[in-house]
Amino acid sequence: MSGKLENKVAVITGGSSGIGLATAKEFVAEGAYVFITGRRESELDKATKEIGRNVTPVQGDVASFDDLDRLFDVVRREKCHIDVVVANAAVGGLAPEGAAASPEHYDRVFNTNTRGVFFTVQKALPLLNDGASIVLTASNAHYKGIPGFAPYSASKAAVRSSRGRGRPNSRIVASGSTR
Repeated sequence: MSGKLENKVAVITGGSSGIGLATAKEFVAEGAYVFITGRRESELDKATKEIGRNVTPVQGDVASFDDLDRLFDVVRREKCHIDVVVANAAVGGLAPEGAAASPEHYDRVFNTNTRGVFFTVQKALPLLNDGASIVLTASNAHYKGIPGFAPYSASKAAVRSSRGRGRPNSRIVASGSTR
């Protein structure tokens, strides 16, 4: 590998599986130290073993302010800064065949996929180095009109629109001056 992330610190939510785990493995291969999150401790343990080195797992749910605070407290204590945030944690799930999505299903999806992304970035801002990168994992599901996937599609459309036109707009998640 090229080492293009040598000595960089990354926080990857949803890093215990899928896109998040693949990202964490690639970042470590490129020289980064990664903090990965996930709700299930057993999955975090497996992911940590798979990544192998330069990784700290932090169990938690991005929909929980207490869990996000704990995540960034761990990062602050161990590395003092962040170079890359990958706000990737998400839940999907179809509404039952022929049924409308319940309010509980809608809230679960939006609390993780939209609120979780928004507040992950907001809470990371004080630790970001100048020139840091923020990656928001979205989807094109809202273009497809997949039956039963309306809450997921809408939540990912919200993530896509929170980045602003053409480049991220950090004023969306933090008032005052931004870097």
